Parts: sequence; C-alpha cells; structure tokens
Amino acid sequence: MDQKKSKKQIAERNYEAEDYQRKDELSKGLAKTHEQATDTLKEGYNDGSNN
Repeated sequence: MDQKKSKKQIAERNYEAEDYQRKDELSKGLAKTHEQATDTLKEGYNDGSNN
C-alpha cells in the first residue's frame, strides 16, 4: 500500500520554482522539463514551419 501512495504522490507532483535549487531526481527532472517547455513556447518549434 505504501508503494501505491508513493507513486500517487509522485504523479501528483507539479513543477515549483524551487525545483531548480533542489537536489532530488524528481525536482531536477521537473525543472529541466519546465525549462524545455518554456523554451519551446518562447522560441517555437524548430521544424521549419511557421506555426
């Protein structure tokens, strides 16, 4: 039962600005994914289209 609870807590975790300073793997992953997503939104897709 503890493993199910742990997985649910991870699945419900969202990016927080403090993730950039945290050292755990989940926080690092969320910070990196957030950075990639915001870069894409700012720069657009790099596929040659004008979308």
